[in-house]
Amino acid sequence: MPSQPKPRKPHIVATSRVIKLVANITKLLSYGFHALFPKKRFTLPEQAAPWLKPKEPTPIPRIIWQTNFTNKVTLPVYLNYLFNRLMAPRFEYRFMITEARKAFIADHYPAEINQQYDRLQIGAAQADFWRLLVLYQHGGVYLDIDAHAIWPLANTLGKHEELYITTRRGELSNYFIASRPGNPNLLRLIERVQHNIQDSSLTNVFELTGPGVFIELLDQQAVPTVSYRHACNQGSFTNEHFQYIDKKAGKWTKEQRTVSVVRPEPARDAQDRSAD
Repeated sequence: MPSQPKPRKPHIVATSRVIKLVANITKLLSYGFHALFPKKRFTLPEQAAPWLKPKEPTPIPRIIWQTNFTNKVTLPVYLNYLFNRLMAPRFEYRFMITEARKAFIADHYPAEINQQYDRLQIGAAQADFWRLLVLYQHGGVYLDIDAHAIWPLANTLGKHEELYITTRRGELSNYFIASRPGNPNLLRLIERVQHNIQDSSLTNVFELTGPGVFIELLDQQAVPTVSYRHACNQGSFTNEHFQYIDKKAGKWTKEQRTVSVVRPEPARDAQDRSAD
């Protein structure tokens, strides 16, 4: 249904500010914790049942999806995970590392999509593509590893069949995506990412697989959206230091400076290359 003017929600904004304050305090304290215990890591579960029994079936399945290059995370990332469970106690939780993402796509999608996914050389681009594929297959709510709800997630979703987030600039982003399975808008996004990989003219993750695809394809007047102020924030509990402390390449914005986002297409067999 078309997007409607968004009412002001001062109670949610006020709650968000309190959450951000508390989260930033825990983040500051985490520097001391990891100075004392530099090797300490916490394990994100591959799958975790809801804390409370779901009340009723909903258009968007009550599943939170997340991914990361590792399931061994620092205290801030783990606190972010726990806070999301608190804000969505009737939601199942599912998590995949790099290898699990690849296995999921191999199990659920045809060879063409697997080949295109394999050409992505930066983890963030792979995660961008995977989140569309997993939501199209199963539905649910995707959250970036540093994203956290600021209001009970079930209340934010309501009876929507899909819901997209807008940033401070008023643009669509992909760090929060909620959808039913088989959503045609997700299929459009998947097909555009496929096109971008095949075309290989774009060199930036943001435009090739990320929010740029949403901005280009989805009309905010035609799809349900929610402001980040009323739904989900990023980076309150954690930051780049705590997220990439065990990854030498660092954040994708740095990695794409030295690594091509898309691997060149594999050379054809000699028989195909031959004009004979």
